[in-house]
Amino acid sequence: MKRIGLIAGNRKFPLLFAKSARAKGCQVIAIAIKGDTSPKIKNLVDKTYWLKLGEFDKMFDILKAEKVEGVVMAGQISPRRLFSGEIEKSRTLKQILESLKDKKADTLFGAVARMLEESGLPLLDSTIFIEEYLPKKGTLTKCQPDFDSWEDIYFGMRLAKEVAGLDIGQTVAVKQKAIVAVEAFEGTDNLIRRAGKIARGKVIIVKVSKPNQDMRFDVPVVGLNTIKNLVKVKARCFAFEAGKTLFIDQEKSIKLADTKGIAIVAI
Repeated sequence: MKRIGLIAGNRKFPLLFAKSARAKGCQVIAIAIKGDTSPKIKNLVDKTYWLKLGEFDKMFDILKAEKVEGVVMAGQISPRRLFSGEIEKSRTLKQILESLKDKKADTLFGAVARMLEESGLPLLDSTIFIEEYLPKKGTLTKCQPDFDSWEDIYFGMRLAKEVAGLDIGQTVAVKQKAIVAVEAFEGTDNLIRRAGKIARGKVIIVKVSKPNQDMRFDVPVVGLNTIKNLVKVKARCFAFEAGKTLFIDQEKSIKLADTKGIAIVAI
């Protein structure tokens, strides 16, 4: 596959994908969303089309005109925008949202995936070209979890999987086998900050994939910003699911975590 369309959301995931895809000989045509996508995307792709969220309808025509062989969705659109007036400007997006049985992530992304497929634009695994950013099992930091931390990690993993199975969120905060906070629409960073206020230090954050994770969209992503938030709340440990979680800026993140005495575990 030599020509790929990239629907680029926020943060570093789209940038990482674009850089890796081009390094492997692919041309990348980006659909960048005004207000979410980083301006840096234009330096990492072959062509960029900037669209407002209300111009959602144009995306399909652009990708077909560019003759892409497949499409990748990387990064998210800020959830708050789903409740904004922008939606009213796109007839297609408005119809999608009105037709859904609910507005859970899988339901919404699944509907977009079907529209792409029906337009002759197959949606690809979003981790294609960047498998090396999916850590295997093990403790990534020099700092090791102690016995109590491991108990909280396994406790949190089991409950996080149940929450993820309901498509509520993919992250929980645990302290002494108590669920301090559960991620919902606000995202992982806000969950960490909320848990920090409640637990007042030594909280353990556990992030998982969904039981039947569709690797085409909504793949768990962590990075340096995640670790910085853990530092701010004096977290004890961060655990995530091995092989199904993208870890961006690994070297800097691990170095910072070790400096602050935070263990990072892929489990």
